[in-house]
Amino acid sequence: MKNYTIQQGDTFNSLSQKFNIKDDGVLKTYHNLHCPIEDVMQEPIPGKQIIIPENPDFFETKDPTSENPNDEVTDPMNGYDEVTKNESEATESANSQKSEKEETEKAKQENKTSNHDGKYFVIQKGKAQCNQGNQFPQFKVSSHQRHYFNDSGNDSDYLAVTENDLQFNPSGPSFGQCKLKPSSGGNLPCAFAPAGKWQKVYEKTKVEGQSCLSEISELMCSTGGKITVLKHGQQSELSKKQVAEADTREQQVYNPIVDFEEFKEDINGTDELYYV
Repeated sequence: MKNYTIQQGDTFNSLSQKFNIKDDGVLKTYHNLHCPIEDVMQEPIPGKQIIIPENPDFFETKDPTSENPNDEVTDPMNGYDEVTKNESEATESANSQKSEKEETEKAKQENKTSNHDGKYFVIQKGKAQCNQGNQFPQFKVSSHQRHYFNDSGNDSDYLAVTENDLQFNPSGPSFGQCKLKPSSGGNLPCAFAPAGKWQKVYEKTKVEGQSCLSEISELMCSTGGKITVLKHGQQSELSKKQVAEADTREQQVYNPIVDFEEFKEDINGTDELYYV
């Protein structure tokens, strides 16, 4: 044991911390048991001597788990922890391999052939069909008035149809009579009710965040029918007026096996549009 001269402001608690004693009670008890009767103290008295234990049994034991986990563990042979280094290198290698694998998968996805390849986008003047109906309405774009395919933006017929365009023209029984609603008088009129959005849309092309339809897009009706694209609407059309104004000799050069004069006469008696 050793002696220490008490200073102004010292307490048993501060002294126990200073000399790494377990607690202030141990220090106080130890002093009072080993000092003369006249030096017994309830509180430290400045100028008096206090007896400090030197036996390790009275010392505060340091908890190894309280050490800073970020402290570097060193090897006395080489100055650093070889195991830690190897683990770090292994982790870096694994992360590098994972990154390379992700890049490879990403490249594969980008180069993957899409079912939409070679398909046309659908515009408003295109036509839809239901496998349970008997009429073929046009699409009706209500999700935007912004993007047109193959048009400068003046003709609403060329508005791009998106996944949220769920109406048709004419409205009402758009697809005619429904095969899923038979009656004694024939099939009842269509009561189209979309079951969600269009599916199989082309997600790489969007209008105001909405994916565009292509020829393979589908829409389910809550009644049970499946609506698909009959005509995408981007065909070139020949009207009767255009045929009538066409130069017969010039067209005969382009289409030598077609009698263009006879073709003119044929379409004069019909209101149909011819698609090319």
